[in-house]
Amino acid sequence: MPLREKIAKLEEKHKLAELGGGQARIDKQHKLGRKTARERVYDLLDPGTFVETDKFVVHKTTDFGMGDKKFLGDGVITGYGKIDGRLVYVFSQDFTVFGGSLSRTNANKIIKIMDLALKMGAPVIGLNDSGGARIQEGVESLAGYADIFYRNVKSSGVIPQISAILGPCAGGAVYSPAITDFIMMVKETSYMFVTGPDVIKTVTHEDVTMEDLGGAMTHNKKSGVAHFTAEDDEQAMMMIRELMSFIPSNNMQEAPVKPCTDDLTREEPKLDTVVPVDPNKPYDMKEIITSVIDNAHFLEVQPYFAPNIIVGFARIGGKSVGIVANQPQMLAGVLDIDSSTKAARFVRFCDAFNIPLIVFEDVPGFLPGTTQEYGGIIKHGAKLLYAFAEATVPKITVITRKAYGGAYDVMNSKHIGADINYAYPTAEIAVMGPDGAVNIIYRNEDEETRKKRVDEYRENFASPYRAAELGYIDEIIYPRETRKKLVEALEMTKNKSESNPPKKHGNIPL
Repeated sequence: MPLREKIAKLEEKHKLAELGGGQARIDKQHKLGRKTARERVYDLLDPGTFVETDKFVVHKTTDFGMGDKKFLGDGVITGYGKIDGRLVYVFSQDFTVFGGSLSRTNANKIIKIMDLALKMGAPVIGLNDSGGARIQEGVESLAGYADIFYRNVKSSGVIPQISAILGPCAGGAVYSPAITDFIMMVKETSYMFVTGPDVIKTVTHEDVTMEDLGGAMTHNKKSGVAHFTAEDDEQAMMMIRELMSFIPSNNMQEAPVKPCTDDLTREEPKLDTVVPVDPNKPYDMKEIITSVIDNAHFLEVQPYFAPNIIVGFARIGGKSVGIVANQPQMLAGVLDIDSSTKAARFVRFCDAFNIPLIVFEDVPGFLPGTTQEYGGIIKHGAKLLYAFAEATVPKITVITRKAYGGAYDVMNSKHIGADINYAYPTAEIAVMGPDGAVNIIYRNEDEETRKKRVDEYRENFASPYRAAELGYIDEIIYPRETRKKLVEALEMTKNKSESNPPKKHGNIPL
């Protein structure tokens, strides 16, 4: 065969592989408002950087007439490329080939890039659009899933793993994303569930739509399974690129540093009045956060789930930081089951990947009630306590108002290893609020005396000065200087070196 013909044959193979399940199925995918697997990869990566692996691989099954149904690439696109010039590995499931279902061959392709990513210390991004295991392959497909799960766990805390759910993902197809660090979903086109609506109807007789059962807002708001929501596939890829800009390539590196154009000593006079005089009046903690970070650019994680706590990424002085903050606007900023779990997972991610933690605290305590107690608030609240105590990255806390009871301890207090603890003059650090405390201590005194005692208690105990006298607060700061103080603290802690006692791993209260 002449060379020209050989090259023509290669070109033909490339075209065939790039067609996936064929033009008709591609058109159907577009009609549903979804991009193809290949288009998503090109949107995600820097132009011209994608290098594809295993493009001509096909499945080996002959049962159920599958021997005649073979597509080059077998329904998953794998390879590597760059995001902002940094190496990343990517796999993208192709719904046009057998509904994106996982075959043994598929799994081998994904495993190959996961192994490479771990060796090279680079993130793995999975673009999931899969109906689950390929039924025609039986246990081989299941084995493929388990091999992927195993690598997800081995890679956890070593390289970042990000999942985008870009279509209906069911069964085994949702467990790999669940082990990864972040899950992105797309409104109205992506779904996640272990069992679909039909199975649920058969087994439990519940009638539920795909959207209600496993849509983007269900998992971003109710279950907390997902972390981000996008309007369409293209926005989802842009959001993953933005997320990548805040996180390092592996656990031995630092996150990328961006040039900082925002004055490091900038003062914000409005912060002096942002916390209301009335301790029961809400305010928006995001006002404080966006005022002190670089260029007010805050990438919030899980904004719809447990909104009584805020977590997300920002930069201070061009360097990436993880922010955890109580939100007095929602449930007065109390800690409950969902907010504790949400924050604990975020804290552990930041600690695994060398991202300093900044905590803004205004917490009246843990949410009381039978629902919380029966749901295990003791165990779940302990997760956050565990996460902060375990973290060895620089840890800085700013108490803006309330820091009551056990919640004061849990929210990165000096006693569980915080490096620098600041307080505003409005801070109230006490076992409980003045009214509650006086009603217990002076329960036998008359109303008039108790009112006087409340003022005394507020003055002497519900203030930052007692904690400052004991060294539990390093400095009581002018709110307007918060940014400058955080810059100083981050600069001071940048070479922090601390490690926990040698062990296989701790036993976090799950």
